[in-house]
Amino acid sequence: MVNTPNGAVAEARESRGGGPQRTGRPRDGRIDAAVPAAVMEILNESGYGNLTLEAVAARAGTSKPALRRRWQSRQHLVVDALVTTVGATPTPDTGCTHCDLIAGIGTLSQAFGTTIGRRVLPALVADLADHPELESLFLERFFHTRRASTAEALRRGIRRGDLRPDADIDLLLDMLASTTYYRVLFGHLPVTATLAEDVVEVVLKGVATESWRGRHRHGVFDGF
Repeated sequence: MVNTPNGAVAEARESRGGGPQRTGRPRDGRIDAAVPAAVMEILNESGYGNLTLEAVAARAGTSKPALRRRWQSRQHLVVDALVTTVGATPTPDTGCTHCDLIAGIGTLSQAFGTTIGRRVLPALVADLADHPELESLFLERFFHTRRASTAEALRRGIRRGDLRPDADIDLLLDMLASTTYYRVLFGHLPVTATLAEDVVEVVLKGVATESWRGRHRHGVFDGF
């Protein structure tokens, strides 16, 4: 346990009834909220390699044993923090297909367009390759749930008549998200504030129906 006043206080609170579910006591909601925020702050300041349970516990005002009861490792902490802060189902239903997609893909730009992206994503992906259980957790809680959210937005676009009925959903999902991931992993170009909108525009110009094109004719793709 980290020997800090905050950690001692938090641990005492848990022993009085704020412990984890598996002991039959209710979870401490304060810890559940404070820990992901602490993880993201430390990642932004120090990077993935310097993230420790001790540092997270001190920043969140809890203790290392309290973290261990909830998360198996620091890698699990990072995955959970991404789910909590970036969101697992980010793509809304606004009634506007390209607005929905921009909002959903835009959360990736907001999350990884900072120093966190280059400091976290490449190292986390490397860890996933060596830890099948962690990879499964990441895919289930973060990757597949986000993907399903955006897939539904594409299906809504088909039902609205904005996208062609024969559009390849899986291919579109890869194309929409891959630019952000690619730039974060290799750092050859920045993740700009308009990247999500730019990508969505280019992709939809290729699969949109004439009806959609008629409502959204602008830029260099006019006339296509």
